[in-house]
Amino acid sequence: MTTTLPGLNASAQTAPSGADAFDQQQVRLAVTHLLQALGVPGDSEVARNTPRRVTDALTQLLTPEPLAFTTFLNDDSHHDLVLVREIPFTSLCAHHLLPFYGHAHVGFYPKERLPGLSKIARAVAAFAARLQIQESLGQQVATYLETQLGCDDVGVVLVAEHLCMTRRGARAAGTNAVTIATRGRLARDQAVRSEFLCLAMPSARDS
Repeated sequence: MTTTLPGLNASAQTAPSGADAFDQQQVRLAVTHLLQALGVPGDSEVARNTPRRVTDALTQLLTPEPLAFTTFLNDDSHHDLVLVREIPFTSLCAHHLLPFYGHAHVGFYPKERLPGLSKIARAVAAFAARLQIQESLGQQVATYLETQLGCDDVGVVLVAEHLCMTRRGARAAGTNAVTIATRGRLARDQAVRSEFLCLAMPSARDS
């Protein structure tokens, strides 16, 4: 069974993201005005080419690759934890327009259907490709997988560095933010939750 990830194009029910969600010409113009406000000479190479560069970079960061989420029947009645760790992602902070990046650890207890495991990584990347805050990103991925897999036992751990915290403001270099989004038994049952968190973040367990 294949379903298309919601919220990634203009026809989806949720707000669109990616190049179809903003006017690239207006983005270039806004960057031109920003450079002027920052005192960049209008006849410089930066003034001529940086608006295009910034628009191209934002388009790449905010445009997810098309994703058809494929699942198949759980013929062998697999019921134990399935965990995909160390999924790299990069997103753009909705508060400061600076990147945050890190790894996602995603687990679930299957019911009738199983996913192609690569689709979990693609789902993380797709939801990261929008203006985000980390807490919302984890919840969005958890809700999406819960819906697509027909199970209510899903957990998402995100560990990320935020340049808005490590390079400005507090300038707390080396700091990571950890967020956890859980559903079903992963939220209610302490033993199940502990199993997931210990396997998702073994370094935290051993520290």
